[in-house]
Amino acid sequence: MDNFIAHILVVDDDEGIRSLVKKYLNENKFLVTTAKSAEDASMKVEVINFDLIILDIMMPGKSGLEFIQEKGKELETPIILLTAKGEATERVEGLEIGADDYLPKPFEPKELILRIKNILKKTKKIDQKRVIEFENIKIDLNKLLILNKVNEFKINSTEKIILEKMINNPGKTFSRDAIGKLIDLDKERSIDVIITRLRKKIEADPKNPKFLQTIRGAGYVLWIE
Repeated sequence: MDNFIAHILVVDDDEGIRSLVKKYLNENKFLVTTAKSAEDASMKVEVINFDLIILDIMMPGKSGLEFIQEKGKELETPIILLTAKGEATERVEGLEIGADDYLPKPFEPKELILRIKNILKKTKKIDQKRVIEFENIKIDLNKLLILNKVNEFKINSTEKIILEKMINNPGKTFSRDAIGKLIDLDKERSIDVIITRLRKKIEADPKNPKFLQTIRGAGYVLWIE
């Protein structure tokens, strides 16, 4: 898939629903991250700027409504609630405290896609550009490409997530743990391999990086300003 429309977080304690929704969204050119609980979602929104959140209301631990109350205002990210039949009171409360729309289970995949696209159009995020140029390098997160004067490199969805966060926070150091949470990976060696791969696509001399640097004992930083 060469061009993602938007990055969506799917939050549901039911693994089957998470997998099914992710499949539907991937087929319609959405990049998807999943969370199995409100607590899991809270950690992920701290490190990723999502375009939209699909949120189940009733979950063990913190409910979807509690997540909105805690995170909704600071995120300013549109939210679609997934509700079961008989949750009318919770549905109304969710809309009152900041959710943008709701969809009762079971739902038609086409309806979910249409609701997502309608919300993203209203928030002007569906055609948002994610392109940055510095020196002789161009990173295009819409087309998943890194270009310089000589070469054109494709980036995968994992690399895209890391670059998107770093580009939006130039000069900020990200620890291996923070990067691992971004991409659901807890092996430090694997994270180092991904960074090395990105350097080969960004740097003229990957062994002596100018832009994607290592901060000893702290993590990695992208210098683009």
